[in-house]
Amino acid sequence: MSIFHKAYPSRYKAEVERLTETLIQIGQKEDFLSERPGGIFDQNCRNIQAREIGNRLFEIGGIELMEDRIKKISKKDGKEIAAHLEACWRAIGGIF
Repeated sequence: MSIFHKAYPSRYKAEVERLTETLIQIGQKEDFLSERPGGIFDQNCRNIQAREIGNRLFEIGGIELMEDRIKKISKKDGKEIAAHLEACWRAIGGIF
């Protein structure tokens, strides 16, 4: 039995896992930041899909869940990609 406190209600487990897998794939294939806007990147050079996922994760579990997912991405894709994700998510929820 785990004493780990989940960062979100268990009814969102499948959705959070799916969104996390998508983030891992984005990190491996596209990155979360670009040098120029356009295509899959918004005017701030941030990955549009990753921002949408960040907004959804914020709705589900707030900043705590977002920080938890950044740690997971760091383990899967490396610290540099995780730092890019954190920068991509800046201003989601008004605090990050």
